[in-house]
Amino acid sequence: MVLEKRDATSMLPRAPGLQARTMELFRAAGIGKEIRALEQGNSHEYFEGGIIKVDTFADIDNAELLESPTLDGETVSPERVMGCGQDRYEKVLVAKAEEFGATVRFTTRLISFEQDDEGVTAIAEETRTGERFTIRADYLVGADGAGSGVRTALGVERTGRGTVFNALSIYFRAPELEGLLKDKKFILCYASAGGSLMGLSRLHGRDPWLAAPIYYPEKGEKPEDYTDERCVDIVRRAAGKDIDVEIFAKVPWQGAQLVSETFRAGRVFLAGDAAHVHPPAGGFGANTGIHDAHNLAWKLAAVQDGWGTDALLDTYDAERRRVGTAMSEQALVRNRIRHGYATDQDKKDFVDDVIITLGYRYRSSSIVNPEDTRVLTPDLVLNGEAGTRAPHVWLSRGDGTISSIDLFWDDFVLLTGPDGGPWAEAAKEAADRLGVPLRTYAVGPGEELSPVDRDWAEVYGVGPGGAVLVRPDAFVSWRAVGPVDDPKAVLGDVIARASGLTTGESAPAV
Repeated sequence: MVLEKRDATSMLPRAPGLQARTMELFRAAGIGKEIRALEQGNSHEYFEGGIIKVDTFADIDNAELLESPTLDGETVSPERVMGCGQDRYEKVLVAKAEEFGATVRFTTRLISFEQDDEGVTAIAEETRTGERFTIRADYLVGADGAGSGVRTALGVERTGRGTVFNALSIYFRAPELEGLLKDKKFILCYASAGGSLMGLSRLHGRDPWLAAPIYYPEKGEKPEDYTDERCVDIVRRAAGKDIDVEIFAKVPWQGAQLVSETFRAGRVFLAGDAAHVHPPAGGFGANTGIHDAHNLAWKLAAVQDGWGTDALLDTYDAERRRVGTAMSEQALVRNRIRHGYATDQDKKDFVDDVIITLGYRYRSSSIVNPEDTRVLTPDLVLNGEAGTRAPHVWLSRGDGTISSIDLFWDDFVLLTGPDGGPWAEAAKEAADRLGVPLRTYAVGPGEELSPVDRDWAEVYGVGPGGAVLVRPDAFVSWRAVGPVDDPKAVLGDVIARASGLTTGESAPAV
């Protein structure tokens, strides 16, 4: 059951940049085509335009390029980034959740909850009628935003820089603006007229535009001071021309960097902004929240299906808190660079977007013998190392072509070459004994899966007789570059660890 205090899905095009990894998750869930169908034209052109800066929008010919991030690539992912507002894709997510059996209750808020050894008892209220009712569930996930009541009730503290700036999102229509910008595409365009940067974006590909001026509470400024008339003047000043502007909506928010000290407290979990907040530079917020949800969902599903363990649930905090911290720090770096006060260390710490969105690494008891324990590396490394997202390779299967990413969703998957029979036999025996769902595939000419464009073994970093174990979330749990004397012993230990049945700190190196 999902509780939502609003009366409907979002009416505003918030969080308009869907990263390639996010699109992979929608693809794996079987809703990728529905989400992609929401795209207005070729939104990729906006991403290709990067992040630019002007004095005024009328001075677009002299735009300065601030960032040109790498976001996807033909050998990186089967998906491309996409521009689409939350007002459109939320509707699809709700409809699909209900189609798959979930109950979504709008105008309903959580009042309180208590947990015990067997589950969670929550009290909820229907806000229109005041009627309260009780929910009994195995687990509770607090995805209730930056001001999370769930986090507060748990007493979970947050660490970080706190509020870095205050801003006001102004959603507006301005028919003349497109001509003023000469149809230039960009992720974000900053205008510095008036002495303060104001960002402009329309990644979602249609009206309304989004402008985000900064305001200063320490100077006595507050959101209420920003009347429609003042917002019109702000947009016109940034435009450098007296254009017609119609204000659609105004939403104040804080650019903050805070990460919860834990993402799990017993049977209660935190996800999204409830777990971590950071400035929007990079567009990591909603995407990171979706990635949180997916990491947790397959583990909760494993427990519900009878093979997952409490130790497997613990890996959610171990994996996602490190990623959330790293992403929030990268958002701060970007914020300082864009506003012109980055230090040399900031510039040194900066890593490309595709590393943050696709190249992050997990470290937990479910990841066996990781070779590099850093969350982010200076360069994108998707080569089959344990803890990384499994590489994308196009494969021939029957009369069609799939991505290797399409293999990973419900079960663990063991990949081998044509000579991987001993590994496959050992994996099946261990999975049956442990009760863990697992499929095996041999990849090579004449096999069910045959590489189309690249040698899968080279891409995955294995030689003859090697094997790779991939989790349901497409992250590599373990890799053997070649054969071993006793594959049954090795995989018995590896699968037990990957599934949370054991939590040993070491396994046979292979």
